[in-house]
Amino acid sequence: MTASSSETTRLPRIAILGAGSMGGAILAGLRRSAAADDGVVVTTRSAESAARMSADGIEVLSLETAPDANRRAVAGAGLVLLAVKPAMIADLLREIADALEPDAIVVSVAAGVTTASMEALVANPVVRSMPNTPSLVGLGVTGLSAGSRVDDAQVSLVAALFATVGEVIVVPEAQLDALSAVSGSGPAYVFLLIERWTQAAIDLGFAPEQARLMVEQTVRGASELLAGADVDATELRRRVTSPKGTTERAVAVLEEAELRDLFTRAADAAVARAKEIAAGS
Repeated sequence: MTASSSETTRLPRIAILGAGSMGGAILAGLRRSAAADDGVVVTTRSAESAARMSADGIEVLSLETAPDANRRAVAGAGLVLLAVKPAMIADLLREIADALEPDAIVVSVAAGVTTASMEALVANPVVRSMPNTPSLVGLGVTGLSAGSRVDDAQVSLVAALFATVGEVIVVPEAQLDALSAVSGSGPAYVFLLIERWTQAAIDLGFAPEQARLMVEQTVRGASELLAGADVDATELRRRVTSPKGTTERAVAVLEEAELRDLFTRAADAAVARAKEIAAGS
C-alpha cells in the first residue's frame, strides 16, 4: 500500500510528544496541509522552544513548566505520535498509558522499538513508522508497519498523517529494517556521492563553489527529470549515454566498481546494525 501527499483524509486531534527534527517535520507538514481539523498539541522540553513553536491552531506544552504535559497532550487525541529517542519510548508509554483515549492510535518514529514491545505497555493500537530526513522539506518516504491491534482504516489514518510530508509505504514489520536501509539511510548515500563527485570536479580544476554548483544542480535536475518522466531510470540513463561517447566510457568505469554489489552490501550492513540495535547491543 502507498499513499501520497495529495490525499485529503481529515485527521483527528493529534498529539506530538517530542519536538525534535522529525516531530517538527510532521508538525510543518500538518501546517502546510491543514489536514488536522481538530487541532494539534505538541510537547517540548523547554519553555523557550514552546514559545517559539506556538502558532494558530497549535498548542505547545512545555515539560519545563508543566511536568504532566505529555499526559495533558494525549487527552482527547485520536493520533499520538511518539517523536522521542528510542531509549525514551518505554518510559514515555508508561507515563501516558492510562491517560490515552481508548481508541487512540499510538505511532512511534523510533528505530528498533517493535510493536510488540509497545503493545506490552499500552492497550491501544500501535504503529511503527520509519520516515526519512527529506520529510523535513515535504519530500520524504515513510515506511509503516502495523501492530496486531490495528485495522486497515487505522493504517490509512496513520498513512494520511505521514502523507503530509511525502510518500508512504506500508510493509510488514519484518521488512521495516530493510526499508530503513534503503530510504532511511538513503539520503546519506546521496550526500556521500555528492561529496565524492564534487571533489572529483575540484580535482579537474574547478573552484569549490563551481564544483558544488555543477554537482548539486545536476543531482537536483536529474531527480526532477526522473520524477516527471514516464520511463524509469534505466531508460533515462540509456538516453543520456550515447554509443561510443564520453558518458558511455565514464559509466563503464563506474560499472567496473560493481555498484550493484556495493549497494547490496551497504544495505545488508545497515539491516544487520538495525537488528543489533533492536537487540540492545
